[in-house]
Amino acid sequence: MKIGTKSVLFGAHQFMIHPWFVALAWWKLYGFPWDPRLWVAFFVHDIGYLGCPNMDGPEGEWHVAMGAQIMGALFDNDHLMTPWYCKPCTWIFNLILGPCKYRSTWYCFSFYHSRFIAKKYGLPVSKLCIADKLSFCYTPRWIYLPMVNWSGEIHEYMSLAEKKEAELDPKYASMNISTEDQIQWYADVDCYLYNWVQEHKDGNEDTWTPDTKEATTKSGVWK
Repeated sequence: MKIGTKSVLFGAHQFMIHPWFVALAWWKLYGFPWDPRLWVAFFVHDIGYLGCPNMDGPEGEWHVAMGAQIMGALFDNDHLMTPWYCKPCTWIFNLILGPCKYRSTWYCFSFYHSRFIAKKYGLPVSKLCIADKLSFCYTPRWIYLPMVNWSGEIHEYMSLAEKKEAELDPKYASMNISTEDQIQWYADVDCYLYNWVQEHKDGNEDTWTPDTKEATTKSGVWK
């Protein structure tokens, strides 16, 4: 079973646990998410990790595409992937609830929930990204660490944060994360993400995220 699939089934992106913490983070940041389309985004934005051989490599970074396609097909009137039988539902949603208030389209709202994808295209992250990052801070350590150990993804996360690897990876070099033990690693990531959210929740330009990543390892993880 691929690491991305494990993450969605019982890891950090568990499909019935992670979305609730994203919803909680959204509530804290922007008020209660009354729009039902937001709830769909909370539950599908990370579904693209299914089948990914890594979490932070080229395949893992592009996990945003599947959730974005789902959101676009369901809720964007002019989305090319919207099947004819979904269009009446899409029109009704937009008639009653209005177009997406948080981005030009629901596709973009979901697609740009990744800092690096947004940086790649020279665009700001979506509010979903802000809530997604803050959700880590609301996920208790006693829930998060067992899940990432069950899935095994903790080993990828911590190996990338090791000093030798971090020197090669702009993302982790800028985060300055300890790898002495998992508890300290969690605390450092929690602190970094909280501060990142506070700096960017009002739409400030993301100067913390580096522009590029370098070559990959044999396992496909960015270095």
